[in-house]
Amino acid sequence: MKVKVKFFAALRECVGSSEITREIGEGSTVGELWEALQRDYPKLTPVNMALLYAVNRDYVNTGHVLQDEDEVVFVPPVSGG
Repeated sequence: MKVKVKFFAALRECVGSSEITREIGEGSTVGELWEALQRDYPKLTPVNMALLYAVNRDYVNTGHVLQDEDEVVFVPPVSGG
């Protein structure tokens, strides 16, 4: 299965790209995808912030099971005004 992964702000800087396509195993969860991305992009490992997770524009938790062609967005906290 393939998913499209989007990164914003500090996460984009850690990965060096705003979007990637990733092969994942059937039944993979958002949390498992995040763990795999941390292994592939070590700069993500120290990211210790309260991330939000969205799949196909709906907010989900880390246990959400991904489907082929899903769009996954990791959203770091934002501030300002």
